[in-house]
This record gives sequence, structure tokens and C-alpha cells, in this order.
Amino acid sequence: MSLPALHNTGVLYRRILAQFPQDISVAFAYGSGVFQQHGISQGQMEKNMLDFVFAVDDPVTWHTMNLLQNRKHYSILKLLGPAMISSIQSDYGAAVYYNTLVPVDGRMIKYGVISTESLIDDLLHWKTLYVAGRLHKPVKMLAQNENAKLRAALVSNLKSAVTASILMLPESCSEDDLFLQIAGLSYAGDFRMVIGEDKSKVANIVKDNMQHFKTLYSNILRDCPQLVYKPQQGKLEVDKSPEGQFVQLMALPRTLQQRITKLVDPPGKNRDVEEILLQVAQDPECGAVVQQGISSIVKSSSITQSIKGIATAGLWKTTSYSSRKLMKMWRGSRRKPSVSQMS
Repeated sequence: MSLPALHNTGVLYRRILAQFPQDISVAFAYGSGVFQQHGISQGQMEKNMLDFVFAVDDPVTWHTMNLLQNRKHYSILKLLGPAMISSIQSDYGAAVYYNTLVPVDGRMIKYGVISTESLIDDLLHWKTLYVAGRLHKPVKMLAQNENAKLRAALVSNLKSAVTASILMLPESCSEDDLFLQIAGLSYAGDFRMVIGEDKSKVANIVKDNMQHFKTLYSNILRDCPQLVYKPQQGKLEVDKSPEGQFVQLMALPRTLQQRITKLVDPPGKNRDVEEILLQVAQDPECGAVVQQGISSIVKSSSITQSIKGIATAGLWKTTSYSSRKLMKMWRGSRRKPSVSQMS
């Protein structure tokens, strides 16, 4: 899972991580401040905010310690105490608590805290696809403890991304097509892609990071029985038979299967999941149904997490953060790189 970040920034990451409580099961950095994105200069990249996620086994204890060390990072919600902060983290949105626009070691950072249990749940079942979706794309792993269940869940999440993506792709496609599809999973249905995000974000992520995507996925593609992977040509052939698609649908994360079932099964009929997925496997619109299911997961989690973000960041930081996003969207619309440039 660990990938080399650009420019020797390992010391910077270690310095930043050292300023937080160390009881972290997984810490990773992601986004345009960490990995090169098409159309963003090195100078701009170094000005971009650094994004982190910390998974912790005991959120109440971790927030207790972090409030002692870094009280200024929190909004007015710090007055509610660590137990309430932990409750807000786990019970609302995507089970992540973000502190944003935090100055650390000469850089502006944003960090999200999620319980290890919630992270594993999202990786295995795509309950919100919020952190799981970020981990479909290249990230810089900064810390990871010896949790076998978590390690297995990280791999399972990548396999699920391939399975869902090949259901939405044609019988013959390129690596570019696959990685674009994978990178776009967590943006499908995200209202922020309508306002607040650069419209070419997905293509920009993939274009300059093809080797990182290959590092993440090449072994999974070679081992996947539902496709033929030709790495030398950068091509894939996918089993689009009803039997092949049924196997793929049965391998999808549980929440996505449930969303697909809800889309297809008329109210009151109450057929079992296997029967419904068998029907979907034979439908020429199978890929579109999978896409709808993914969009419904992302839509609900992105809206509720963003509403929660107003409280966890505070009004001033929310306004400032939103204006930065809108500026990035405006700059992206001026560049207008096309997806066709990928091939």
C-alpha cells in the first residue's frame, strides 16, 4: 500500500505526525498536496493543503490527548469534551471527524480522525465509501500497525474497486479506462462535484499517477479470474457473460449489493439478494445499475459529512475552505484538460 510521494517530503510528514498522539493504527496522506495532479505546478502543489486521515482504536482517549496537545485545532465543539467529539465523529456523516485549515510546521493541513473499527467496516462493506474511496487512489502511508484484519480489509477494498469498475466497463478496455473508473467511484453522486470541485479532477488524478495506480492494482488484475490482463499492451478483456457478471455482483461489498437490490426489487416483493443479482447479471444495463448503487451511497455520505463539517470546522474555517475549493474549481475550468488526452 505504501507509495513514494513526490519530492523528498518524508521528514516533513514525520515532523507533522510527531505533533499528534501516537496511538494511531493507520495514518496516511492524500490529495493534490501529496501527489502530482495534471495542470498543477510544483510551486502550486507545495502551497496546497496537506490532507491526512488517522485511524485510532480508541477515539475518546485519542481526542482527550489531542485536546491537551492541540486544543486550537478544534472548533467551539471542543467545549463539549472528548466523549461528545467522539460521538459526533462516529454517529454522523461518514464516521470521520475533520479539523481543517490547521497550520503545522509551515504547512496548512486538514486531518480526519476515524475509529479503526469504522474504517474496517467501510473498507469491507462500503457503508459510506468515504475513506474507502480515498484508499482506491494512491496514498502515502505514514504509519500502520500490525492489525491483520485491517491489512486484509485494505486489500479487500482494492479488489472491490476492480470488481465494481469492470462491471461498468465494456468487454475490451484499457488500463486508462479502468483507473479512471476506479478513481471516479468515490465521486459518483458527490454533490461537491457539481459545485466546489474541479470538474476534471478524476482525469487529473490519474493522468500523472499511472505508475502509482499500476503499483496498487497490477497483482489484483493478474489474479482476477473474471478478466484477462495484458500489462505490456495496457489492455484488459472482461468477462461480460451473465455468468461472469453474476460472480462479480456476488463479490461486491454488502452495502452496494443492498443498494442494487433496493433499486431493482419492487416494494413488497422481498426476493433474496442472490435472486435479484442473478436478474441484474442478465440485464444489458447491469453496469448502469451498479453505477446507480454506488452513486446512492456516495450521495448520502457526502451530504451528511459536509453538513457535519460545518460544525467541526466552525463557520469561519468552513467559509475559507469552501472559497479555496471554488477557486480550485475555477482554475480547473480554465485549464479544461479532456479525458481523451488520457490515451
